Amino acid sequence: MRWAHLALENPFSLGKRAMTASSPSARVVLTTAANPEEAHQLSRTLVEERLAACATLIPAAESIYRWKGEIESCNETLVLLKTSLDQLPALQARLIELHSYQTPEFLVLQVESGSQSYLDWLDASLRPA
Repeated sequence: MRWAHLALENPFSLGKRAMTASSPSARVVLTTAANPEEAHQLSRTLVEERLAACATLIPAAESIYRWKGEIESCNETLVLLKTSLDQLPALQARLIELHSYQTPEFLVLQVESGSQSYLDWLDASLRPA
Protein backbone atom coordinates (compact mmCIF):
# COMPACT_ATOMS: atom_id res chain seq x y z
CA MET A 1 0.00 0.00 0.00
CA ARG A 2 2.96 2.38 0.13
CA TRP A 3 2.33 3.26 -3.54
CA ALA A 4 -1.42 3.74 -3.15
CA HIS A 5 -1.11 7.53 -3.19
CA LEU A 6 0.28 7.38 -6.75
CA ALA A 7 -2.96 5.93 -8.09
CA LEU A 8 -4.71 9.19 -7.20
CA GLU A 9 -2.43 11.30 -9.37
CA ASN A 10 -2.71 11.55 -13.14
CA PRO A 11 0.80 10.83 -14.47
CA PHE A 12 0.08 12.90 -17.59
CA SER A 13 -0.95 16.08 -15.78
CA LEU A 14 2.64 17.11 -14.96
CA GLY A 15 1.53 18.75 -11.75
CA LYS A 16 -1.56 20.38 -13.22
CA ARG A 17 -5.09 19.11 -12.85
CA ALA A 18 -6.17 17.48 -16.09
CA MET A 19 -9.84 17.57 -17.06
CA THR A 20 -10.79 13.94 -17.46
CA ALA A 21 -14.12 12.27 -17.87
CA SER A 22 -15.23 8.70 -17.62
CA SER A 23 -15.91 7.07 -20.95
CA PRO A 24 -18.49 4.32 -20.98
CA SER A 25 -18.40 3.93 -24.78
CA ALA A 26 -14.86 4.76 -25.99
CA ARG A 27 -12.79 1.79 -27.13
CA VAL A 28 -9.32 1.18 -28.54
CA VAL A 29 -9.05 -1.74 -30.96
CA LEU A 30 -5.70 -3.40 -31.55
CA THR A 31 -4.95 -5.01 -34.87
CA THR A 32 -1.89 -5.66 -37.00
CA ALA A 33 -1.20 -5.54 -40.72
CA ALA A 34 1.40 -7.30 -42.85
CA ASN A 35 3.08 -4.04 -43.87
CA PRO A 36 2.73 -0.25 -43.55
CA GLU A 37 0.90 0.05 -46.89
CA GLU A 38 -1.82 -2.38 -45.86
CA ALA A 39 -2.10 -0.72 -42.44
CA HIS A 40 -2.48 2.69 -44.09
CA GLN A 41 -5.14 1.48 -46.52
CA LEU A 42 -7.13 -0.34 -43.81
CA SER A 43 -6.91 2.65 -41.49
CA ARG A 44 -7.85 5.21 -44.10
CA THR A 45 -10.90 3.18 -45.18
CA LEU A 46 -12.10 2.64 -41.61
CA VAL A 47 -11.75 6.34 -40.78
CA GLU A 48 -13.39 7.43 -44.05
CA GLU A 49 -16.32 5.12 -43.30
CA ARG A 50 -16.55 6.56 -39.75
CA LEU A 51 -16.03 3.17 -38.15
CA ALA A 52 -12.95 4.59 -36.42
CA ALA A 53 -12.31 8.19 -35.45
CA CYS A 54 -8.55 7.79 -35.60
CA ALA A 55 -5.95 5.18 -36.43
CA THR A 56 -2.41 5.25 -35.10
CA LEU A 57 0.08 3.17 -37.08
CA ILE A 58 3.17 1.83 -35.36
CA PRO A 59 5.52 0.25 -37.91
CA ALA A 60 8.20 -2.38 -37.32
CA ALA A 61 6.47 -4.33 -34.56
CA GLU A 62 7.75 -7.85 -34.30
CA SER A 63 5.15 -10.50 -33.58
CA ILE A 64 5.94 -13.99 -32.32
CA TYR A 65 3.02 -16.40 -32.36
CA ARG A 66 1.90 -19.96 -32.86
CA TRP A 67 0.26 -20.69 -36.24
CA LYS A 68 -0.77 -24.14 -37.42
CA GLY A 69 1.37 -25.79 -34.75
CA GLU A 70 4.55 -23.87 -35.53
CA ILE A 71 6.16 -20.87 -33.82
CA GLU A 72 6.29 -18.01 -36.32
CA SER A 73 7.83 -14.56 -36.25
CA CYS A 74 7.25 -11.62 -38.56
CA ASN A 75 7.43 -7.85 -38.77
CA GLU A 76 4.04 -6.17 -38.80
CA THR A 77 2.50 -2.75 -38.38
CA LEU A 78 0.51 -2.35 -35.19
CA VAL A 79 -2.69 -0.35 -35.63
CA LEU A 80 -4.55 1.32 -32.76
CA LEU A 81 -8.11 2.20 -33.78
CA LYS A 82 -10.10 4.63 -31.62
CA THR A 83 -13.83 3.97 -31.80
CA SER A 84 -16.98 3.49 -29.74
CA LEU A 85 -18.81 0.50 -28.34
CA ASP A 86 -21.63 1.02 -30.86
CA GLN A 87 -19.24 0.80 -33.81
CA LEU A 88 -17.53 -2.45 -32.79
CA PRO A 89 -19.69 -4.96 -34.73
CA ALA A 90 -19.48 -3.00 -37.99
CA LEU A 91 -15.80 -2.22 -37.47
CA GLN A 92 -14.96 -5.88 -36.90
CA ALA A 93 -16.96 -7.03 -39.93
CA ARG A 94 -15.35 -4.44 -42.20
CA LEU A 95 -11.85 -5.11 -40.90
CA ILE A 96 -12.24 -8.84 -41.57
CA GLU A 97 -13.57 -8.05 -45.06
CA LEU A 98 -10.62 -5.78 -45.93
CA HIS A 99 -7.79 -7.61 -44.18
CA SER A 100 -5.27 -9.88 -45.93
CA TYR A 101 -4.91 -12.18 -42.91
CA GLN A 102 -7.04 -15.28 -42.49
CA THR A 103 -7.42 -14.46 -38.78
CA PRO A 104 -6.79 -10.76 -38.21
CA GLU A 105 -6.17 -9.55 -34.68
CA PHE A 106 -9.18 -7.76 -33.19
CA LEU A 107 -8.69 -6.99 -29.50
CA VAL A 108 -10.89 -4.41 -27.81
CA LEU A 109 -9.73 -2.34 -24.85
CA GLN A 110 -12.20 -0.30 -22.81
CA VAL A 111 -11.12 3.29 -22.18
CA GLU A 112 -11.46 4.08 -18.50
CA SER A 113 -11.25 7.84 -18.90
CA GLY A 114 -9.87 10.55 -21.16
CA SER A 115 -9.89 14.27 -21.75
CA GLN A 116 -13.43 15.52 -22.27
CA SER A 117 -12.47 17.40 -25.42
CA TYR A 118 -10.91 14.28 -26.98
CA LEU A 119 -13.89 12.10 -26.07
CA ASP A 120 -16.26 14.70 -27.56
CA TRP A 121 -14.16 14.80 -30.74
CA LEU A 122 -14.12 10.99 -30.92
CA ASP A 123 -17.92 10.81 -30.66
CA ALA A 124 -18.41 13.56 -33.25
CA SER A 125 -15.98 11.91 -35.67
CA LEU A 126 -18.02 8.71 -35.67
CA ARG A 127 -21.35 10.39 -36.47
CA PRO A 128 -22.50 10.82 -40.08
CA ALA A 129 -21.53 14.18 -41.55
